[in-house]
Amino acid sequence: MIHIQIEKLLHGSNGKMNLNVNLEIKNKDFVALAGVSGSGKTTLLRILAGLENAKGKIKIDDEIWLDEKFCLSPQKRKIGFVFQDYALFPNMSILDNLLYVKKDKELAYHLLEITELKELAKRLPNSLSGGQKQRVSLCRAMMNRPKLLLMDEPLSALDPNMRTKLQNEILSLHKEFETTTIMVSHDPSEIYRLSNRVLILNQGEIVKDGQAKDVLLKTTGSAKFSFEGELLDIKKVDVIYIAIVAIGQQLVEVIISSDEAKTLIIGQKVIVSTKAFSPMITQNKA
Repeated sequence: MIHIQIEKLLHGSNGKMNLNVNLEIKNKDFVALAGVSGSGKTTLLRILAGLENAKGKIKIDDEIWLDEKFCLSPQKRKIGFVFQDYALFPNMSILDNLLYVKKDKELAYHLLEITELKELAKRLPNSLSGGQKQRVSLCRAMMNRPKLLLMDEPLSALDPNMRTKLQNEILSLHKEFETTTIMVSHDPSEIYRLSNRVLILNQGEIVKDGQAKDVLLKTTGSAKFSFEGELLDIKKVDVIYIAIVAIGQQLVEVIISSDEAKTLIIGQKVIVSTKAFSPMITQNKA
């Protein structure tokens, strides 16, 4: 069990705010941490890793990592940390990047085999694709069999197909090593696929806590559906107005009234919704 009770004054997206988190996480849980930029997600990970100071207490099973008199150094915390920017040693081979953490070739090759990198073990990081580098980073984080794996939007720079592939590999490693995992993500599909618990952070406080389907789904049953998007343009075609909205990787056209055309602002976030629908799902053959 992980007990976290920390407090730290931050300069957030809306000025000064107090990061105030009090929660317990069960061993082997996969927790997704979401929320708007500047809400304290990355700072929370860094505090757990021992890379930033905070007031309060962090206890992992029977081991104290932080209290009012003591702060365990990052090197002594049994954690793995996966960054967005890979943070690999450019002059070391893939294998040596892993062995730098722990001299265990058997474990290193096992991890490389799981992530389909075994044949590339002798290559340098600069010869790899972004997805391959992130897999190396993930393998390296697992080399010391961490009690706690921390991931800060590790897949945000990858294309959708590679993201899905790495999500499957992350889930496989999580199940095999039974590592408690906390991952920052803004991708609802990623959160739904990987996590068994979702925490939404807003202005330094946890405002939602539950399973992905309960926290992220905005509708249930036959109720109306809605999607958030960005308003890109408003065009007048004959006597009607059409709004162009970006939703994820797609653009959609929505008919709006003349009053809405006057009040909506290009670039703002909007909700596209309908009150009654009969959805169809077809296979994407692209």
